[in-house]
Amino acid sequence: MRAPDPAFRIEYQREGELLRAHVTGVNCSLETTLGYWTALAAEVRQLAPAALLVVDDMEGEPPPPEQLEVFVHAMVGMGFEGIRVAYVEGHASQIAQVEVGEILARECGFDVRVFGDERGARLWLRHGMR
Repeated sequence: MRAPDPAFRIEYQREGELLRAHVTGVNCSLETTLGYWTALAAEVRQLAPAALLVVDDMEGEPPPPEQLEVFVHAMVGMGFEGIRVAYVEGHASQIAQVEVGEILARECGFDVRVFGDERGARLWLRHGMR
């Protein structure tokens, strides 16, 4: 069993077909971003939710656009295909940066959207759930 990454912590809550993941810690590198999304992917593969709500309350900056492309391509085949993913960025000033990741992810076929608040994210997720 792999030891938890000290840079982040994820608390999961199952709500019917929805898996909510609250991420805290310090994001300062592509490796940290890959680490917590790899952990999310493992939970998604294990629980097979219809939708994933990621609430990111991490400190630090998201990876720059050139690294976001590397990140998105690394997520292909990890288990996010076929589910809706709503990502709530806790820092309004970073939403535009994270939206670059949304665009890249959509280009790779992921059903993902970035939000500035959890209410909007939940509404979008509910709209698409059967």
